Amino acid sequence: MTFTALTLAQIRTQVRSVVDIDTSDIDDTTIDIIIGQGFDTIVYSEKRWPFYEISTTFNTVVGQKDYTLTAIAAAPDAIAQGIREIVAIRSNDHVLRYIGRDDGDWNNPLDVDTSGTSWEWSYWDDKIRLYATPGSIETMHVRAVRNPTAFGLGSGASTTPDLPTAFHPILTTYTTARAYMQQEDPVMANQYQAQFQIELDNVARRFADAPAPQPMVANSRVSNRFAAGLGRLRFANTGGIRW
Repeated sequence: MTFTALTLAQIRTQVRSVVDIDTSDIDDTTIDIIIGQGFDTIVYSEKRWPFYEISTTFNTVVGQKDYTLTAIAAAPDAIAQGIREIVAIRSNDHVLRYIGRDDGDWNNPLDVDTSGTSWEWSYWDDKIRLYATPGSIETMHVRAVRNPTAFGLGSGASTTPDLPTAFHPILTTYTTARAYMQQEDPVMANQYQAQFQIELDNVARRFADAPAPQPMVANSRVSNRFAAGLGRLRFANTGGIRW
């Protein structure tokens, strides 16, 4: 099924048509704030949407073990939205293994110089830390999740939300619910809010499911996704029940 992209102006018009109101009832500023709240509700209903996945690189600095998400997003690809989360890191010849910061601190005391080739990384306070501390300049390849482009108040009337078009009608449903609430019609507000949740759950399952070539695994015999030696970054088939 193909969905038509909706602009900010079209969402406003559709909501006002359904609720039977005009700008004297809810002005553009107020309805844009509501639209923005609906957009954020959809965006943050999942931690990692696949449509925000990106790949980028950064170069290590000799003697520097910590790298901020801001610095990684800045060059060379200049990811304007910024990075929300790092999923995986690899060098040109091997995949770096993720470990918890507590394990990193235990194995790499601050008073011990452990410079050389980085084989592990941890994440804390919007920074990644490489173990060992890079002893030479090396290009790291990153798979990450970017931040969405803000939408709502401050967006141009012809702007479309930074979401697949299947979510655009859902955003309209959310805004309609809030518009009815603003008009003190709790019955219609609750009906549209319930419809919003049904539509969001239905569409989200189409985007947040496991990739077909690498189905999800339950009761795997391998506790680490790299321990099988396959180097897979998502849903590695390491035994157990698949679906």
